[in-house]
Amino acid sequence: MSASTQIAILAGVSAALVAAAIWISMRVRGTPEKREQRRRLSVHRQGRLADAMITEATESTLYYTYSIRGVQYAASQDIRSLRELLPAEPERLIGFAGLKYSSNNPANSILICEGWSGLRAPSASVADQSPAAEGF
Repeated sequence: MSASTQIAILAGVSAALVAAAIWISMRVRGTPEKREQRRRLSVHRQGRLADAMITEATESTLYYTYSIRGVQYAASQDIRSLRELLPAEPERLIGFAGLKYSSNNPANSILICEGWSGLRAPSASVADQSPAAEGF
């Protein structure tokens, strides 16, 4: 076999190995949604509890602040994948809530995940508080 044939074979094998490594690394890392789910579940399993104040709520994001050991944090959590666990009007969640944070990195925190929620039950609306709604 000539040297040029050997070089061509080695180049082809190395290209195939690089392509396989890229494919494997993409499969292991997963999609951004899967990575975020793994992060939430990790904080849920190993996190510590604290109090938070939800300052703003949109259809896709909860914005909140909290304090750990005298340090103030302002954070947000994407809730698009957890939308079915939340009320139809997310702005009713504004107020106090519980959160879990990573003891190694207090900036890594969650308000809600698939297996836990620190959100308080939303307050009843004015229409829900009428005597007709209470069955009087």
